[in-house]
Amino acid sequence: MKTGTLAALLLIGTAFAAPASAQEAAGDKVVQKIVYGNDTCEPSTDPNEIVVCMRMDEQERYRIPENLRNDPNSIANTSWTERVRSMETVGNFGTDSCSPVGVGGFTGCTQSLVQAARLEKKTGETAVAGRLIEEERQRRLSNIDRDAAAVEARQLEVEAQLDSRKAEREAAAAAMRAQADGLEPVRKPEPEAPAPE
Repeated sequence: MKTGTLAALLLIGTAFAAPASAQEAAGDKVVQKIVYGNDTCEPSTDPNEIVVCMRMDEQERYRIPENLRNDPNSIANTSWTERVRSMETVGNFGTDSCSPVGVGGFTGCTQSLVQAARLEKKTGETAVAGRLIEEERQRRLSNIDRDAAAVEARQLEVEAQLDSRKAEREAAAAAMRAQADGLEPVRKPEPEAPAPE
């Protein structure tokens, strides 16, 4: 009985060990590179390595990455007024300070939460996304008049072509009627009477 149990445990152990050993021998290594403009995407010399190149404009070569440009927490994006205001609150404690120091220090916490929420609403991702959406909307609205004028001009051109074709057809029909009026009508031969028997 013990031999059968030991064999079963060994069989189960090898079944669970196989995926672990397969994970140790991982597949191809993926390397991501960024190339700019017309730069070539250098292939890998390692046969187990896959190179994925993301191409960006040449103008982006020496710029700060786009996802870091609009960081509201960056010191570069903070106005001097806000910097001075933050320096004014250094060492602030007591009533309305939202600090654990002093009597009534807890009383300013609600006010600081409200201010933080207003600041986040003003500079958060939704505000940035809303601004980008509004800019795109204005860009599209600025093109509507131009696009409408182009469509109207094309419509007038098509209508003029249709009117000229209609005038040509009417002129051709009038010429055919005039020609038909000038000709004598062709008389159909009368059927001959059957010969008497």
